Amino acid sequence: MDFTFTDDQLAFREAISRFLMVEAAPEVLREIWETDSGRSPDLRQQMAEQGMTALSVPEDAGGMGLDDVAWSLMTQELGYYAIPDSLADTAYVACGLLAGLPEGTPDRRQWLEGIGEGSLRIAVGHPVNPLVADAHLADLLLLPHGDQVHAVPRSLVDVEVNTSIDASRRLMRVMWEPTSATRIADGELGARLWGETLERGALSVAGQLVGLAQRMLDLSVDYAAQRKQFGRPIGSFQAVKHHLADVASKIEFAKPLLYRAADSLAQGDPLASVHVAQAKLAGGEAAWLAARHGVQVHGAMGYTWEVDLQMFMKRAWALDAAWGDRGFHKARVADHVLAEGAALGPGHTFRGA
Repeated sequence: MDFTFTDDQLAFREAISRFLMVEAAPEVLREIWETDSGRSPDLRQQMAEQGMTALSVPEDAGGMGLDDVAWSLMTQELGYYAIPDSLADTAYVACGLLAGLPEGTPDRRQWLEGIGEGSLRIAVGHPVNPLVADAHLADLLLLPHGDQVHAVPRSLVDVEVNTSIDASRRLMRVMWEPTSATRIADGELGARLWGETLERGALSVAGQLVGLAQRMLDLSVDYAAQRKQFGRPIGSFQAVKHHLADVASKIEFAKPLLYRAADSLAQGDPLASVHVAQAKLAGGEAAWLAARHGVQVHGAMGYTWEVDLQMFMKRAWALDAAWGDRGFHKARVADHVLAEGAALGPGHTFRGA
C-alpha cells in the first residue's frame, strides 16, 4: 500500500499555502471579522481562482475531480490560516453530496459548475448540527427532513443569528418548510447521502483542527524563542520544551489518522465512519492541547485581541463540537471496538495492497 501523496497534490498544497500566507495574514482576518457579513467576497473569489472551489467538482462539470485525500491536505491549510469562510462546506461537503445525486437530477450540473467557478455559495445543514454555518450568505442551502435532502434557495429560508466564541464563525438557526419542489433525494439514497455528508463534514473539521494545532504550536515556539526571563529565552526552560513537545506529539499522532480516514472514505471502506471518528477525536485533542499549552507559554496575554494566538484558539474551541462532538464520535468508536467479533489488532489495521 502506498501511503505517500503525489507530487501534484503536494505542489497544489504548497501553492495554496503560499497564497494564503500573503492574502490571509492575521491583520487581514481581523478586518474581515469586523465587517457585517464576516466574509470577504474578494478573498473567496481569489481562492476560486486558485482552483480550490473546483477541487472535488467532477471533470465533466469543469472541475478537477479529486477525492477526499486531497481535501485532507487542503483543510489543514484552511485551519492553519484560520480562513474566515466556509469554503470547505461548499467545495467539499456540499460538492460531495451533489455529485452523489443521479446525473439526471434537475440543476445538479448547474450547481456543480457554479461551485467550480466560485459563483455559488452553499450552506449545509445536518441533523448532527443544530446550527448552520454561513446560512445568511448562502445562495443555496442543503437541508435535511428525515432521510430527505432538500435544496432550498435562500429566499425561502429565515435565519436567526447565534453568537459564537469565535468571532469569525457565523452560525444560524434556520427556519424553513420542506416541499416537493425543494426535495432532490429521499429514501435509501437520501439516507446514504446524509451519511456520507456527515463523514465529509467531520473529516473537514478534523483537518482544520490539525492545521489549527500546528499554527498554535508554531506561534508558541516563536514566542518562546523571543520572550526572555532571567536573561534567557523561555524556550530554553525544560518545562516549556516539554509542553511544546507534547503538542508536537499529538499533531504527529493525529495526521496519520486523518490521512487513513480520508483514504477510507475515498475507497468506500466499510470502516470509514470509525476512521473518521478517530481522526476527529485526535484532531480535537491536538488542537485543545495546543491551545492550552499555547496560553501557558504566552501567559494571560494569549487571550487578548492583539495576540494572534487567540484567533486560532477560539476557532479550535468552536470547531471541536462541529459535525459531532467528542461524545458522539467516542460512541461511534466504542460501538465498533466493543462489538462482538470486532476485527481488531495489527492484522486488520490496513487493507491489502
